[in-house]
Parts: sequence; structure tokens; C-alpha cells
Amino acid sequence: MSSHHFVKEQQEPALMILHADDYDFDLVSEILEWSPTVVVTQDALDKVLSWGIKIDRVVADAEFVKNNTLLLEEQFPLEFLIAEGAGFLNEGLNYLLASGHTAVVILGFDHTQVKELEPMLPNLNLVIYDGPIRYYPVKSGILKKWLPAGSVQLHAPENSFIELTTSKGSRLIRINHATFVEVEEGLVTFKGNGVFWIGEFLKG
Repeated sequence: MSSHHFVKEQQEPALMILHADDYDFDLVSEILEWSPTVVVTQDALDKVLSWGIKIDRVVADAEFVKNNTLLLEEQFPLEFLIAEGAGFLNEGLNYLLASGHTAVVILGFDHTQVKELEPMLPNLNLVIYDGPIRYYPVKSGILKKWLPAGSVQLHAPENSFIELTTSKGSRLIRINHATFVEVEEGLVTFKGNGVFWIGEFLKG
């Protein structure tokens, strides 16, 4: 079992796991290399416990907490955060904010709902995993990044435009649901009005 709970460096991203069914331990072990605070919802708990990692907080409803008090001893110093199902995410993020974290990786979040996360962006750097894609926000409206050849997904308000610039020139991308663009390896610039999100496929 990891001893990462002895090290709490809040400048490192915390890990919040909403759903874990789509992920195996290989992915999570990479994230755990920086010894993050780990917050898990009751929906993901069985899968996460099977990984044998240390959990810091479980977000659960009152009924679940009442029926699972043994976890407090088995995973000491685990604590419960009580919320109802629709409030699990906010409860977890508010706890992490209150405990001084400035960055969170969220596993198992529906990327089509990222608008819900945007009020948190002034205070938290967020990266979300949804299936085989990792999404991150572009808060400033512009991002320059070296990318490998392949597909990236652009997520922004419907019918808005993002300007894509490569060594071959610039073009406007109109955003519709699940807008994927092909890029060649090299420096790519994305520019939009306001916050937008970029999704990159996980390797392997």
C-alpha cells in the first residue's frame, strides 16, 4: 500500500475519482507518483479499493456512511464527506479548495458538462479524464503547444469558433458536438473567445 498520505504537498494536483470503471491501475499509478490527496466518491470506491491505494476522503451519502463505518479503521486516517449524489463533485472540490489545493485531476467526469466546472477555474487548475481522453481548459483564450501527430478534440460553446494555427497557416474551426481536428506533429496555436477545452487521447 502506498505511504503517500505522509506527504501532503498541496501545490501538487489532488486526485478526485468520480467513476473508475473505465480506468485501470496503470493510469492511476502515473498520477499517484506525485503523492496527491485522493478523494473518491462512493460510486468509485470498490474499484479504487481493489487498487490497494491509500484514500484520504470518501464523498458519500449519509446512508452509505452509516453502513461503512469500518472503512474509517481499515483506511485510517480516512474521513467521510457527506453529500447527496448530485453534490458529490462540489463537496469534493470545495473540500480540496478549503484545504489549500490549487490543482485537481478529476477521473470519470463527463466532458460535455465542463461548463459546470468553469466557475471553479479562477481558483483551481483542473484536468479531467473522460474515457480515453484527457481534457484541460485554456483559460486565457490562447494556447501554444507542441503536439504529436493525431486527433485532438475541441470543446467550446456550440457554433463558436476556434482559430487553429500551424506551420501551414491558420484556419477557423466551427465548434459542433465532439469537434475533432487532425494535427501534424509540431507547434500548434489555439485561439478562442473565452474559456475552451482541449482533449488529447491517452497514450497506449
